[in-house]
Amino acid sequence: MSAPIRLYLLDDHAVVRRGLRAVLELEDDLEVVGESGTVAEAIPDILALAPDVAVLDGRLPDGNGIEVCRQVRSVNPQVRALILTSYDDDEALFNAILAGSGGYVLKQVDESALVNSIRAVHQGQSLIDPAVAVRVIERMRSDSETPDGLSALTEVESQILDLITEGRTNKQIGDELFLAEKTVKNHVTSLLAKLGVQRRTQAAVLASQLGRKRQR
Repeated sequence: MSAPIRLYLLDDHAVVRRGLRAVLELEDDLEVVGESGTVAEAIPDILALAPDVAVLDGRLPDGNGIEVCRQVRSVNPQVRALILTSYDDDEALFNAILAGSGGYVLKQVDESALVNSIRAVHQGQSLIDPAVAVRVIERMRSDSETPDGLSALTEVESQILDLITEGRTNKQIGDELFLAEKTVKNHVTSLLAKLGVQRRTQAAVLASQLGRKRQR
C-alpha cells in the first residue's frame, strides 16, 4: 500500500480546521500532518514539514493563502497547493494561478469533491478551468511591454525558462546547466525583463500556455 498523501491545513478558524481534519482523515490515503491559523505560522511550518499538499484559506488576518503558496513554492516547488476560499474573486483566482496553485476551490464544495480535488492536485493535475487560464494569459500579455519576448531570449535564457517551468530552483538550474547560481540569477532577471513580467511564476505560466517544449 502506498504512503498516504500528507496534508497541511491553513485556516484562521479552529473549528473549520477541526472539521476539515475530521473529514479528510476518514480517507485511508490522506493524513493531516500539520495546521495553523496565520500566514506567519504557516510558511515556516510548511517548509519544515514539507507536506504533499497544503490546503490554504484564501483570506487570513495577516495575509492570504495565495502569498503562502507563492513563498512556499519558491523554496520548495514539490509542495502542491490548493486554495480553499469563501470568495469567488477573479483577482484572487488570477493571483492564485500565478502563485503556482494547483486549484482554487470554494468552501461550499461538498466533501467528496474536496477529497477528489486534493487527490487531483497531488497528482499534478490543474483544477483551474482552461477558459480561466486563457483569460490569465491574455491579461499577462496585455500587461506585458514585450509580448513577443520569447523570441528575444538567448539560448541559455530559453533553457533556464524551460527549467523554471519545471519548477527548478536557481541552484538546481545551475547544477544542470553547469552555471554558477549567481549567473543563473542574472539570466533570470534578464529573461523576466524580456517577457515583461515580474515573477518567475508568471514567466512559467506564460511559457507553458504558449506550448513551449523543452529541447534536450
